[in-house]
Amino acid sequence: MGGKNKQRTKGNVRPSNSGRAAELLAKEQGTVPGFIGFGTFQSDLGYVPAIQGAEEIDSLVDSDFRMVLRKLSKKDVTTKLKAMQEFGTMCTERDTEIVKGVLPYWPRIFCKISLDHDRRVREATQQAFEKLILKVKKHLAPCLKTIMGYWLMAQCDAYAPAASAAKDAFEAAFPPSKQPEAIAFCKDEVLSVLQDHLIRETPDTLSDPQTVPEEEREAKFFRVVTCSLLALKKLLCLLPDNELDSLEEKFKSLLSQNKFWKYGKHSIPQIRSAYFELVSALCQRIPRLMKDEASKVSSSVLLSIDDSDPIVCPALWEAVLYTLTTIKDCWLHVNAKKSVFPKLSAVVREGGRGLATVIYPYLLPFISKLPQSITAPKLDFFKHFLTSLVAGLSTERIKTSLSECSAVVCAFFECLRFIMQQNLGEEDIEEMLINDQLIPLIDEVLKDPRLQDGQLFDHLAETLSSWETKADMEKDDKIAPNLEKVLLNFWERLSEICAEKIDEPEADVKSVLGVSSLLQVLQKPKSSLKSNKKIVKVRFADEMPESNKENEKCVSSEGENSEGSELMAEPPASHPCSDVISPLRKKPLEDLVCRLAEMSINYVNDQKSEQHLRFLSTLLTSFSSTQVFKVLLGDEKERIIKSKPPEIATLIQRNPAVQFLYQKLIGWLNEEQRKEASFLVDILYSALCCCDNNKERKDVLDNLTEEDLKWNSVVQIIEKACSGSDKHALVIPWLKGDVLGEKLVTLADHLCNKDLESTVSSESHFSEGWTLLSLVLSQHVKNDYLIGEAYVERIIVKLHETLSKATKLSEAENNDSSVSFICDVAFHYFSSAKGGLLLPSSEDLLLTVFQLCAQSKEKTHLPDFLICKLKNTWLSGVNLLVHQTGSTTDKQSTFLHLSALWLKNQVQSSSLDIKSLQCLLSAVDDLLNKLLESEDTSLLGVYIGSVMPNNNEWEKMRQSLPIQWLHRPLLEGRLSLNYECFKTDFKEDDTKKLPSHLCTSALLSKMILVALKKEAVLENNELEKIIAELLYSLHWCEELDNPPTFLTGFCEMLQKMNITYDNLCGLGNTSGLLQLLFNRSREHGTLWSLIIAKLILSRSVSSEEVKRHYRRKEGFFPLTEGNMHTIQSLCPFLSKEDKKEFIAQCIPALLAWTKEDLCSINGGFGHLAIFNSCLQTRSIDDGELLHGILKILICWKKDHEDIFLFSCNLSEVSPEILGVNIEIIRFLSLFLKYCSSPLAESEWDFIMCSMLAWLETTSENHALYSVPLVQLFACVSCDLACELSAFFDSTTRDTIGALPVNLISEWKEFFSQGIHSLLLPLLVTVTTGESKDTSETSFQNAMLKPMCETLAYIPKDQLLSYKLPARLVAGQKTNLPEHLQTLLNTLAPLLLFRARPVQIAVYHMLYKLMPELPQYDQDNLKSYGDEEEEPALSPPAALMSLLSTQEDLLENVLGCVPVGQIVTIKPLSEDFCYVLGYLLTWKLILTFFKASSSQLRALYSMYLRKTKSLNKLLYHLFRLMPENPTYAETTIELSNKEPKTFFTEELQLSIRETTTLPYHVPHLACSVYHMTLKDLPAMVRLWWNSSEKRVFNIVDRFTSKYVSNVLSFQEISSVQTSTQLFNGMTVKARATTREVMATYSIEDIVIELIIQLPSNYPLGSITVESGKRVGVAVQQWRNWMLQLSTYLTHQNGSIMEGLALWKNNVDKRFEGVEDCMICFSVIHGFNYSLPKKACRTCKKKFHSACLYKWFTSSNKSTCPLCRETFF
Repeated sequence: MGGKNKQRTKGNVRPSNSGRAAELLAKEQGTVPGFIGFGTFQSDLGYVPAIQGAEEIDSLVDSDFRMVLRKLSKKDVTTKLKAMQEFGTMCTERDTEIVKGVLPYWPRIFCKISLDHDRRVREATQQAFEKLILKVKKHLAPCLKTIMGYWLMAQCDAYAPAASAAKDAFEAAFPPSKQPEAIAFCKDEVLSVLQDHLIRETPDTLSDPQTVPEEEREAKFFRVVTCSLLALKKLLCLLPDNELDSLEEKFKSLLSQNKFWKYGKHSIPQIRSAYFELVSALCQRIPRLMKDEASKVSSSVLLSIDDSDPIVCPALWEAVLYTLTTIKDCWLHVNAKKSVFPKLSAVVREGGRGLATVIYPYLLPFISKLPQSITAPKLDFFKHFLTSLVAGLSTERIKTSLSECSAVVCAFFECLRFIMQQNLGEEDIEEMLINDQLIPLIDEVLKDPRLQDGQLFDHLAETLSSWETKADMEKDDKIAPNLEKVLLNFWERLSEICAEKIDEPEADVKSVLGVSSLLQVLQKPKSSLKSNKKIVKVRFADEMPESNKENEKCVSSEGENSEGSELMAEPPASHPCSDVISPLRKKPLEDLVCRLAEMSINYVNDQKSEQHLRFLSTLLTSFSSTQVFKVLLGDEKERIIKSKPPEIATLIQRNPAVQFLYQKLIGWLNEEQRKEASFLVDILYSALCCCDNNKERKDVLDNLTEEDLKWNSVVQIIEKACSGSDKHALVIPWLKGDVLGEKLVTLADHLCNKDLESTVSSESHFSEGWTLLSLVLSQHVKNDYLIGEAYVERIIVKLHETLSKATKLSEAENNDSSVSFICDVAFHYFSSAKGGLLLPSSEDLLLTVFQLCAQSKEKTHLPDFLICKLKNTWLSGVNLLVHQTGSTTDKQSTFLHLSALWLKNQVQSSSLDIKSLQCLLSAVDDLLNKLLESEDTSLLGVYIGSVMPNNNEWEKMRQSLPIQWLHRPLLEGRLSLNYECFKTDFKEDDTKKLPSHLCTSALLSKMILVALKKEAVLENNELEKIIAELLYSLHWCEELDNPPTFLTGFCEMLQKMNITYDNLCGLGNTSGLLQLLFNRSREHGTLWSLIIAKLILSRSVSSEEVKRHYRRKEGFFPLTEGNMHTIQSLCPFLSKEDKKEFIAQCIPALLAWTKEDLCSINGGFGHLAIFNSCLQTRSIDDGELLHGILKILICWKKDHEDIFLFSCNLSEVSPEILGVNIEIIRFLSLFLKYCSSPLAESEWDFIMCSMLAWLETTSENHALYSVPLVQLFACVSCDLACELSAFFDSTTRDTIGALPVNLISEWKEFFSQGIHSLLLPLLVTVTTGESKDTSETSFQNAMLKPMCETLAYIPKDQLLSYKLPARLVAGQKTNLPEHLQTLLNTLAPLLLFRARPVQIAVYHMLYKLMPELPQYDQDNLKSYGDEEEEPALSPPAALMSLLSTQEDLLENVLGCVPVGQIVTIKPLSEDFCYVLGYLLTWKLILTFFKASSSQLRALYSMYLRKTKSLNKLLYHLFRLMPENPTYAETTIELSNKEPKTFFTEELQLSIRETTTLPYHVPHLACSVYHMTLKDLPAMVRLWWNSSEKRVFNIVDRFTSKYVSNVLSFQEISSVQTSTQLFNGMTVKARATTREVMATYSIEDIVIELIIQLPSNYPLGSITVESGKRVGVAVQQWRNWMLQLSTYLTHQNGSIMEGLALWKNNVDKRFEGVEDCMICFSVIHGFNYSLPKKACRTCKKKFHSACLYKWFTSSNKSTCPLCRETFF
């Protein structure tokens, strides 16, 4: 045997020893031993025979099934659940034969697991069983008897899904017709199983007490008992009658068990419910056995009648009825009066204890089955029973539950009618029923409205109707008189209680309402009382017919037969369809009404009782007859008013209703204090009902309208008319009549002019008037207006007139005006109107409302709430219009036509700002979305077509656009012009109004966008035209220099609204757009040409697509402006071959022109412009061709020199000549840039002489720079000078050889000097002139760029020698010569100029000067340093005064920003120029500082410390330097390389390059910080150490991360590469350890010092460590180390400079110069001076600075050594 805990080998299928033993035993004995296994139930111990050969068994079952079956025997719920689901799946998927192998084992598993505690397992078991059944079908038969009992129990499972799954499996196995047969087949086994569960089992036998908790064991037991009881009932119901006899003995055995009867008193309600259901089934199916057990049945069922558990109650009452029906002598076994009736009475008195809907329907069948012997004496019994019923009504639960109240009331009236029917003729019972039961109940209900909801009045009316019908139909002499007598008694008593309720001065409101409700129901009873629920059918019969008994079926608690016990009901009284009232009711009801009416009118007349008046209104609504009105008039005499028309007077005399109307009702209606008069209007309608015809009603109402009625009453009359068709029919003639119509028109006029009148009625009257107008306009009956259409039209006209005046009022006035009310009226009118109701005047009103919404608030002066109302109003109007118009395109509505014209006019009038345009587009968006809802798909297209301008209108709008857009294309050479066209400009007063072209293109683009999204139908290529115009508008904005804010706002608005080219093209078919643009470009040129280039550049269109539109290049010639501009714009995108073809067309044309033709577009100017455009794209590499063109130009000069504008006045020159000169200069610039072949000397002479001559013209005509072509001429002239300067500046020894011999010297001596002698004064002139706009992007300053770029090339010697007009400042301390000081004073202030090119050019010029300036201070150095204070010397005064101004400006820009918070300066803004100038000034100062000697640096740094300028700079730098100063493009580089930063890369300040502008300030700030740390380390260190902690940390972190490594590397490199030689000292550097080692030797002394740079160099202290030391005393050694440390820490210079100072100091010491006895150093650590001040007493010398510090700190003037007074 294997060990207990050993793992069994996988795949080992050999059975265990016990299995083998059983097999051997079988072989030896030849028999199969039995063994105890899991049987179907525990009683027979499940004796299952073993199958011979266990191995054979295993081989019969599939291995997967075997595994699943093992899992099913596990205890874990999840394992069982998954296994059962797996079993079901396998049953479906595997072959039938394999599945059949499982069948022998299934019953055992099913019987056990179908009772499992977990409901999910039980559900899964039944689902798997169904799948098994579907697979094996009839092969299940051998297992049926074993499993059927458990299967029936499973169908009765308390968990509905499990029960449902079991039923599904049962139906899958047996069709309905076969089910009884299947049950009969297994009946004995089933009954045995169920009986066993009910009688024998206990919680401990069903479950193992050792493993299952007690709570779980009990729950399972209770569930099994419940299921067994229900399964037993199911067995009884399904078994055929002939099979029942065979089971009689078994049932008798079960019923003889006391345990069975105890289930009726079980504590678990589910068990009790199942028990009573089983009792009902037993009574029905085997009554004979039940009669035998009558005593047990009767006591068990009838004594439980007060069980109020909701689960038990339905089954209990069924069992009660079946018991009464089955066991006739049941009352012999229980005491009815002592045991049953008191319990019943208690339940009924308590309103069924929440189960009224269940219990009360059983009460009538219950009392109908009671024998007379039990109910005697009848009077007392029924009185007590009904009293209990009524008492139940008064419980709070019944009052609050409508369904329970209805059940109680219904049961009361059923029982009442039954008792009356059974005891008709017995007066005492009749009186008791009416006087003691019915009338008190009605009285009680009248007081409590909650009880009226239970349909009591309806039941009463039905009861009366049944009695009246029976009295009429019965011919019996006794029945009819008895019933009439009962009815008479009822009416008398009812009249008394109603009168009692009404005949009180302060009548109770609830009671009065109850009386009126009762009377209404009695007069017009409802058709029938049918509840939604199925109710028990009853019949008043002593016994049921036998046939019914036989046909009845068992009533299942599961709802198999929900009809209940078929105790047949009496046929209900059939009411005729008409409301004909029985004579037995009519007379007493009318008498009662008249009596109550009379009472009420008396109280109204005497005490003005509102309550009685309301009651009277209700009465008259139901009982409007002349008789009642006569009673109401009483004895009052007719008061005929003489002023009344004769027909009205006659009517008053003849008709009591009309008389009552005039005498009473009008007075009540017109009472001032009356708040609510709706019920009085009901009386008015009651009176009108009594008129004979419509004419009489119209006459009365017309008369009342003219004289008596207030507007409030008219409103209520009309509202009542709209509430019902019967009332509306009464007043149609009056509503449509002239009297009311005219009155309403007058009212509208009065209300609309309220603001203009001094006498205004009260607010309430005002509000009532508007309510009335809204009512008559918005209410429609049968698709028609309430009043005459003509009057509707006139009212709308009045509203329209008032609304049109709204814009003339202020916002405050509009707040109080009628506009809001008009909006409400119009909204209701449009919202409620149907198809064909829209009038012409209402379309005008709609247009006005739309216009008010589509204009901005500033123009309409309307408050927001009114705008919102107006929007809702016009949207509802358009909605109506769209659905009315439908598909009738032939007749477009007035609104659509006029609104389109108005929109067109709005956008073309150039009166819209951005806000107005936004409002307009928003309104149009809403309008178009409404139009899209129309069935007519072309409606939107037609509307857009109406707004679309024609070609002439578009052209006019394009021409009205300001022409400044041409500036940039002209400057950049993208277009060429030879005529002056800059006439249109932005007018100052129109700076916020958008040009009409922009508005129109935006509007139509928006409309097209909406249309395309909904795929609406468009016409006439409108899409392409609109997109073209939108592109024109957008590109016009794009080309503008410095566009005004309202134009940038316009573009942003279009982006937000998604009105873009991409969106429009993405939604629609734009195949013809490019052709359209190309045609317009060929025709008009200018902006149209640039649009095509822009589309190609943005990759919206490929150049190949454009190429298709011009197949022949010859088509562009002869040249027109359009053709020329098209070619120029396309040049960057053409292939070289295409360009060569164009050039081939141009070259011959340049040769053969006369003087006049040279300047024309189709002459020299046009062809040269095209040649330049081709050349600009570097597509011409033919040197000979370029030289040929140059020769042609030289020929032009010879032949027509007067065309060349050399040194002339441009004011008299024509634009054509200017144009051709510009193109010639442009060609020469491009020639120099792109021609690589050498030029002849004559060609150089032509180019350079021409250039200088053109520059002279430029210089002489600076007053004409406002003329665009002159400005352009100046630009290209300076460009040519710049190109030449760049060419000669970049010459090398190799390239000089290819140039003519004297060319370089001529350039330097003559031409270069000529250029700068012209441009430098011009710069001064241009920058000192008063210009409104100094921005570099302004066209007026376009020539600054090329001029400044040219000036940047000025050589230093020319700058030093050039003499500008003297400009000196009084009191300015300076050592500079006068001409240099003038140069500084002239140029330095230009660093503040509001144009970047000027600032950069001035910087470049001054940068060349800076190294030359310190020499002049050095020459005068002796005059400094001997004062009695710390000596200081200012850097150049011109720069320092400029710096002071800049510091003030920067304080305004950056002062409020905390240090460390990065400020982004917008490029080219005013602040940008301030910051740029400030940083450039510092670069110049630092350059100047670097060029100074050590002593001068000490003086300059002292000055900077005193002014604290450097501190301010450092604070500003940490606001301007970026947090991460790395280049953006370096992120792509390899990670092993050091990233490029603004500290490692030198800043190139380019004038032309603008793409890097956003990085200029950050990069420049980093550059200045780098220079400051490098050249002024001591001062930065001093500032850093004295700064606050937050700033200290920011500076330390930033410097360590980005700057220290760079500076350390540079310092070490400078030591390594230094050529400086020290006599007696050698210096070495180690880059890896950041160390510098200096070895000093003199005679026998050797000193070795190691200088260590810190990680945050230069902020941290430099450490000096000792190396080798020979021949030096320790004290001296320490002094020297301290001195070197001091020099390196406090000197503003490099390490080499510090070492040089230290060596000098030591040398002096060895030369015999004594130390200063204050600082113990020969050379001063700050100003590098020697000790010169000697004490007269002790003769010791001191540094001046040391003495000064000694005196100021000690507050004495004595010698530090001898303490004598120092003289």
